[in-house]
Amino acid sequence: MNIRQVSFDHPDAVKLNDQVQAEYAVRYGDEGDATPLDPSMFQPPAGLYLIAYDPQDRPVATGGWRTQDENPEGYRDGDAELKRMYVIEELRGRGLARHILAALEEDARAAGRTRMVLETGTKQPEAVALYTSSGYEPCAKFGYYRFHELSLCFAKQL
Repeated sequence: MNIRQVSFDHPDAVKLNDQVQAEYAVRYGDEGDATPLDPSMFQPPAGLYLIAYDPQDRPVATGGWRTQDENPEGYRDGDAELKRMYVIEELRGRGLARHILAALEEDARAAGRTRMVLETGTKQPEAVALYTSSGYEPCAKFGYYRFHELSLCFAKQL
């Protein structure tokens, strides 16, 4: 697996983001994640966006983190927020998400972030299993979906 740093608006990132949004739409019966995101949020040292490529140079997995500090949406100073974790369906269960997650945690820690936080949903049991098995614990809700009943929030000290 070849993991590369890319911009959030890179064509491969856009392609995978469209795929994850379509999956969210099917799972939740809406138009996908409406959280406002901008490519600048994922630029080092305030964030990072990664794509994993297979041996044929096909983009197959993605994930990023962005800086968050205390604000009215429930974030805390020192937070790094995980966003757009996704693995294409045919390659799930092979550890790609774990590799990307570990790389993102390491980078956020190196950037001085003290806690990784993420929001997922009740209709994403695979994501919940990944995060809880990686040391994430339920935390107070934060972010765009903090008042939504299907929202689940997790955190891990870095």
